[in-house]
Amino acid sequence: MEAGDAVEVNRPEALAEVNRPEALAEVNAAFADYEQALVDNDVAAIIGWFWSSEQVVRFGVADHQYGIDEQRRWRAAQPPLPPGRRLSDVVTTTFGTDFAVVTCRFDYPGGTVVGRQSQTWVRGPAGWRIVSAHVSEAASAANPPVSRAATISHLSTDK
Repeated sequence: MEAGDAVEVNRPEALAEVNRPEALAEVNAAFADYEQALVDNDVAAIIGWFWSSEQVVRFGVADHQYGIDEQRRWRAAQPPLPPGRRLSDVVTTTFGTDFAVVTCRFDYPGGTVVGRQSQTWVRGPAGWRIVSAHVSEAASAANPPVSRAATISHLSTDK
């Protein structure tokens, strides 16, 4: 997949093919390899799992990168993750054979914060790549969640 390539997203047949076993296995393997690279702090491998495009986006807990070059610079400057990263509630959903979403929660031994991670994966000529990622921390008493109604009220078409 190259920047500017058209991606057909309104394909009814893709919704009829949710979680095809072969696509699910491929994405789960790619996600596991990405996660291992993250735990190992293998910067080149981490970056290699992202779409090599200026359109790739990653939102972190306190950072954001637009484009692979920003992502590469940011990642190279980051310290390794704390030891013992644990994933929970990993959910992979594939749509057809070329589009997937992976979400999970993560924490660290002795930590008090639960992180959340979402990735959108697309299969292109180079294989499965992350085209968008979002990492956040669950709300705490000091930082309560915004109500869902308040969050989406601006989307209402009722006038």
